[in-house]
Amino acid sequence: MAAFAAKLLAGLSSRYSYRFLFIPGTIGSITWLARNETTVDRIKAVLVLACLGDEGAPTYKRSRSGNARIDQIVAHILKSRGGAPRIVEFSPYGYDERQYCSPGFDLPVGCLMRTPNGQYSEYHTSADNLELVRPESLADSLALVLSVLDVLENDRAYLNLNPKGEPQLGKRGLYRAMGGLRDAGFDEMAMLWVLNLSDGHHRLLDIAERSGYPFDVVQRTATVLVEHGLLAELSAKQ
Repeated sequence: MAAFAAKLLAGLSSRYSYRFLFIPGTIGSITWLARNETTVDRIKAVLVLACLGDEGAPTYKRSRSGNARIDQIVAHILKSRGGAPRIVEFSPYGYDERQYCSPGFDLPVGCLMRTPNGQYSEYHTSADNLELVRPESLADSLALVLSVLDVLENDRAYLNLNPKGEPQLGKRGLYRAMGGLRDAGFDEMAMLWVLNLSDGHHRLLDIAERSGYPFDVVQRTATVLVEHGLLAELSAKQ
């Protein structure tokens, strides 16, 4: 699944650079950290991928800090899918996240799984084989990872260019009765939230979390508001 994600990403123009590590567990991550210790401070977000092919629901394990950007992104995506998201707190046991999150590094690393290690009866037995892996689960896991990448690439901060009072939207064709905004995937309330919180301090994901709208709705709304001269992008790559 990670190989498919890397292949898809390689064909796209991206704002950030990405590195996929295909390494043996534990010793591989420790060795990689030892060889790259002087540059790991450049890392913005990391996902450890494990147990992503079984029939269980997606589970996310938070980073050591518990409030890293990757934690916010994955939690938002899982909540947007509906139902009760399975989000667990960090513990120093599991996969390579415990190496990346050791106190000497404390990197922004979470772990995306379906059924966590040790929580299905076949784990570490001869029954832990390819019959457990479901194509539809792999496809769903891949979609989750791509959603994470999409938010990372598009989560930016904007500035409302008409911040003193609510701008006149009707003359710009931005009311639903005039523009059919629901058909475009957003509505007036999404616009009002984006305009109100685009103060240079809130990123689009912050607005999505505060408003309750999915990230893609907030992103589309911001794009239209930029096109109509009501917003300007502020954030550089950060």
